[in-house]
Amino acid sequence: QVQLVESGGGLVQPGGSLRLSCAASGSFFSINTMGWYRQAPGKQRELVAFITSGGSTNYADSVKGRFTISRDNAKSTVYLQMNSLKPEDTAVYYCNANIRRGVLTPATDYWGQGTQVTVSS
Repeated sequence: QVQLVESGGGLVQPGGSLRLSCAASGSFFSINTMGWYRQAPGKQRELVAFITSGGSTNYADSVKGRFTISRDNAKSTVYLQMNSLKPEDTAVYYCNANIRRGVLTPATDYWGQGTQVTVSS
């Protein structure tokens, strides 16, 4: 069974920083793209950023220049460094990973349980 375990959420003041981590565990062959999504109350889940297995990145316009996504392939972990946080960044943040469990197995999307990020004074 594959699991994604997130950590690093919490309460921070506007202008502050947080770092989210998401580690994949279990038995799998390879991890393709990894990313972060968020869902604020009453809104749809939206893509925040993703990073390919080769290290290419993509960001939502709302977080460009403030958030940085990175990954450590040896640890099967993806990170999201969030700086200059704003109240509108408040949401539950979900980790996503496209994982191939076996060499002949199609890749499947897996999700973490979510971690709350609250930006408030």
